[in-house]
Amino acid sequence: MNDYQLLVIGAGPGGYTAALRAAKLGLRTAVVEARETGGTCLNRGCVPTKTLLHASEVYHAAAEGAAFGIHADGLRADVGEIFAHKREVSRTLSQGVEGLLKAAKVPLLRGRAQITAPHEVAITDAEGNGSVCTADHILIAAGAAPVRPPIPGIELALTSDDILESDGKMFRSLVIIGGGVIGIEFACFYADLGCEVTIIEALDRLLPVLDRELGQNLGQLLKKQGVRILTNARVQSIEQEDDGLRVSCEGKTGAEEISAEAVICAIGRRPCSEGLFAAGLQPEMDGARLKVNERFETSIPGVYAIGDVACPVQFAHLAAAQGEVCAEWLAGLDDPRDLSLVPSCVHCRPEIAVVGLSEAEAKAAGIPVKVGKCVMGGNARTLVLNPGRSFMKIVAHAESGELLGAHFMCPNASDMISQLSEAIANRMTPQQLLRAMRPHPTFEEALGDALSDLCNKLNKN
Repeated sequence: MNDYQLLVIGAGPGGYTAALRAAKLGLRTAVVEARETGGTCLNRGCVPTKTLLHASEVYHAAAEGAAFGIHADGLRADVGEIFAHKREVSRTLSQGVEGLLKAAKVPLLRGRAQITAPHEVAITDAEGNGSVCTADHILIAAGAAPVRPPIPGIELALTSDDILESDGKMFRSLVIIGGGVIGIEFACFYADLGCEVTIIEALDRLLPVLDRELGQNLGQLLKKQGVRILTNARVQSIEQEDDGLRVSCEGKTGAEEISAEAVICAIGRRPCSEGLFAAGLQPEMDGARLKVNERFETSIPGVYAIGDVACPVQFAHLAAAQGEVCAEWLAGLDDPRDLSLVPSCVHCRPEIAVVGLSEAEAKAAGIPVKVGKCVMGGNARTLVLNPGRSFMKIVAHAESGELLGAHFMCPNASDMISQLSEAIANRMTPQQLLRAMRPHPTFEEALGDALSDLCNKLNKN
């Protein structure tokens, strides 16, 4: 008999969620982790960035409070204290994960794991001591790490990990390479605190994988805040100067050089698959990712993979959902969840949250659609907070009326998107969602207006 029925490599959201679910279903389970429990999400990603953003939003609200009758004379931000608070939040949540594993009687094995055979894992601890565990099933949830592109001088740039693992430093000026989620959130944090921020994005707009209007609207709001945005621009090199760095880039208007105190490289993350397998035990790959089938199985019998190491969509909530589903399958159960419907959130100001298809994606797939929209200038709660131009867009099949996608840019968007996820998963129509009353005054009232607009357009077919 093997030591465990399931051995999970990685204690991030995918790994610890899978382990807890498997243990609850009666499987003898253990987790291997070389670093902090909670993985990137709790320690170097989602949670610490949202903690920083909350702090900078508090500062920004106070600094701009005169419009509301609030005058904060002598206001200052202590970045060291902000980062200390961030570390405390992460530490508390990480300890909470350890507590959950302990309560579920799931051993946490400290060290680096390497799969040496289909049912065998070698573990090396920080002191170099080794041990071997066997398991009926091995689940890889090793996550991802920041990418550094082949740009001369890129080693001079900081990554998101570098920033979030530091004690914190305020920069006078900052260049951010990449206008995706990671770059945008760092831009919001530092710009809120008064840093001169420039974003360089290779594609034609910020957040290029989302609905076009979201990226365009965000760009306008950031420019009003003083953030400089260069799109259709590529970084050619980074060089050291006496008092900072010089970034050379090529854009729509030709070559340009930008001096800044620091540069953040935020162009994405790569799967952490290096060293996971012993020599001679090579699984099939899908580019840099582990190739898996619809049940998360790799080409090696008994070895499974979830989350960033195997999926092109790198979200903690997707990894956690995959972990739970995989654990249930391994326990002989079925899970009805739709893992193709993944909400995405950007914690800028105002927030962005999307799920399902955009109008452009639907049309590219040959699906006839109608779009309902509410620009929230007349929404009472929006007028109270004054977050900048906010709106909601809902996409539905033009013939059946079935909801296909939702795109919110407004305060609390990330807390409201789930009801649209549920509606899309259950193939609901806007008429069905309009049966529910929405309270006043709330941002959610705008959803009713967007749904009504959609119904009017569908009724004109």
